[in-house]
Amino acid sequence: MQHALIKTAQILKNLTLFLLPETKQVGLCTTYFSIFKAALKQAFVDGYLAIDLSAKIKGIQEQETRREFLTVEELNTLAATPCEQDTMKRAALFSALTGLRHCDIQKMQWKEIQIDGDQARLNFTQQKTKGVEYMPISLQALELCGEPRKPEQLVFEDLPDPSWISMPLKRWIKKAGITKKITFHMSRHSFSTSVCLTNGVPVESLSQMMEHLSIKTTQIYAKVTRTKLNEDMSGLEKRIEGKYQYL
Repeated sequence: MQHALIKTAQILKNLTLFLLPETKQVGLCTTYFSIFKAALKQAFVDGYLAIDLSAKIKGIQEQETRREFLTVEELNTLAATPCEQDTMKRAALFSALTGLRHCDIQKMQWKEIQIDGDQARLNFTQQKTKGVEYMPISLQALELCGEPRKPEQLVFEDLPDPSWISMPLKRWIKKAGITKKITFHMSRHSFSTSVCLTNGVPVESLSQMMEHLSIKTTQIYAKVTRTKLNEDMSGLEKRIEGKYQYL
């Protein structure tokens, strides 16, 4: 029995070695494997396993990744560049102003947009996390939605599925003179970096807005936002000037 359990632990170690080269979504793989380890731990606590297998395998180390994004200047260039698919253009820019995923934009209905005076809000359920969101949006984002229609109608009707959106998106990006390798999801990255972090939104607040399960995911965006870092350091220098003296 003991030999079998030890052999099982070795199989689990080999599983991590197999998963890493096979997936490009290392963060997602890390999260799921952590949940799997927690299940093994609970099975040991409840008496279903004779040994604690979770203690015998290491979790998958999350790799530091670079999140590509568009600068404010590049977003403005795209806004001024004609696109063969107007719905896709408006949806991509809407994502850059709200941080919403393609799947949530595609299913968004007019009844989920609430307007109170000069403030517009979204009240919807995220498809990925199933979390209920009550999110303020800017008037610019609201304008991208177009003319209001019936409550049950889609806001971005005829928005292509992810598998069909890449080619027209690439042509639009190329026409704008942008050479970065951009996907629709990069609009969400651009919201995090160019719109929020660069303008001083705290990482903790952004993490909630992006519906990240871990703030570590949000901190990846902070690492690529050097402009805000430089501004913070300049401000710090002015605040402490003359206060500290060193021999």
